[in-house]
Amino acid sequence: MITKLPLMLIIFGLLLLYIPTFVDLFSSIWQEEKQAHGPIVLMTALWFFYHKTKELPADMQITPAPVTGWVILIFGLLSYVIGRSQSFITLEVGSLIFVLLGLGLLFWGTKIATHFWFAFFLLCFMVPLPGPVVDIVTQPMKIAVSYAADQLLYMLNYPVARSGVIIQIGAHKLLIADACAGLNSLFTLEAMGLLYMNLIRHESFLRNALLALLIIPISFTANVIRVMTLALLTYYWGDAVGQGFLHKFSSLVLFLTALFLIMGLDSMLRLITIAWSKSNDK
Repeated sequence: MITKLPLMLIIFGLLLLYIPTFVDLFSSIWQEEKQAHGPIVLMTALWFFYHKTKELPADMQITPAPVTGWVILIFGLLSYVIGRSQSFITLEVGSLIFVLLGLGLLFWGTKIATHFWFAFFLLCFMVPLPGPVVDIVTQPMKIAVSYAADQLLYMLNYPVARSGVIIQIGAHKLLIADACAGLNSLFTLEAMGLLYMNLIRHESFLRNALLALLIIPISFTANVIRVMTLALLTYYWGDAVGQGFLHKFSSLVLFLTALFLIMGLDSMLRLITIAWSKSNDK
């Protein structure tokens, strides 16, 4: 069992290592809308760590795993040193997961690490993706979102045309930015959806897997609606309205809408499951 003084020293050491990292994140890439999911996922993971701490059984056996713990901890520290020294932010931030996991195994053992496994998994969504990976994934998503928005607006008889990721509606042109492609909201919604499923604790693996997969089209749909909303705001009230405060406000509203869609979809799946069970019982 780790005593209070060593625990305080460990916390101090972690703060000493990672405060500069998070200062860099908050002052750089986390200010960009396409990486704005980082702080949300971080706070969600920290809350889940706290939530799971309250659920720890009072009689849980403490069986440290020093060998595995040291291996993972050393790997995490080396990743941090390489990432920090080479300005490789993905490796630097990702090292935190291994450092925390290594410490957990070293002092508390596999049972504690297993108890917090989902919190460690959530932290993976916080790690910034390398720029080339973001570019490769984002471009086809931008084209798909702009195509869907263009087709739906055309079906609603609006004067709309599209060239690549540029939508022209009336006399106005809108460039579909990387943030509107959905990668940011996809990461955030996937993390929130997985958290929701973990808290609800459905017994059906199929239901959990289906809900996790359906978060992807929900995120895509939310971003198509967002682009259409901004296009219509711009069409009726001009660029100042469409690209001003309502531009950022629309992302918040549609993010909340997507979360409600996830919960609504889960309720629908529950009803289908109940109906399926009743039909099998007959």
